[in-house]
Amino acid sequence: MAVGSNILIVDENPRDLTEVLPMYGYDIETVESGQDAIEKLIHSESKYDLVLLNDSMINAMATLKTIRNDSRFATVPIMMFTGENEENRQVTGLRIGADDCLSVPYQVPNLLARIEALLRRASWQKAQSLNPNMTSPISGAYEQIKKTVHLTQRELEVLRLVAGGQSNSNIAKKLFLKEVTVKTHLNNIFKKFKVQNRMQAVLAAKKMNIIKD
Repeated sequence: MAVGSNILIVDENPRDLTEVLPMYGYDIETVESGQDAIEKLIHSESKYDLVLLNDSMINAMATLKTIRNDSRFATVPIMMFTGENEENRQVTGLRIGADDCLSVPYQVPNLLARIEALLRRASWQKAQSLNPNMTSPISGAYEQIKKTVHLTQRELEVLRLVAGGQSNSNIAKKLFLKEVTVKTHLNNIFKKFKVQNRMQAVLAAKKMNIIKD
């Protein structure tokens, strides 16, 4: 657990999050609108390690897009909360730039596991920016990826598990995702490699030395 990590919560009614997260060592700040979130990110002296964004707010998707398109926050992970059975909203959020999506209501252990995973990856990305020779526990091929097909860290995780013969359901369990989220990441991978299926994607990735046997 990244104790002391600073989390910005963008939610009109963040009661559950404000009660739970401090109990697990997280520092939190809350805003009730997308505009306030953007102002906080730009002007606050605090450096946020994670943004939690509630999709039920007005202009939630526009807020997500604005944050993700700002290079100053390129390494800040964003988790979006959606209503139950709103898979289309989750797919849209992931395509715009959310790093993860979680349906409400959620189980606290699931929420905490996802937060820890996002913070862990963000920490390695920052460390790699300072030391390009540093090897990530996720993959030592990240620099190569940036020169080729520009996979995100999450897409790389999914691809490596696909190469290991894991099914969508198993990948979802391992990464604390919904199967529809895994499918969205796979579709993004197919488009980036210009392939039509899992086998072709794995073969292309091996040929580019993105993943190894």
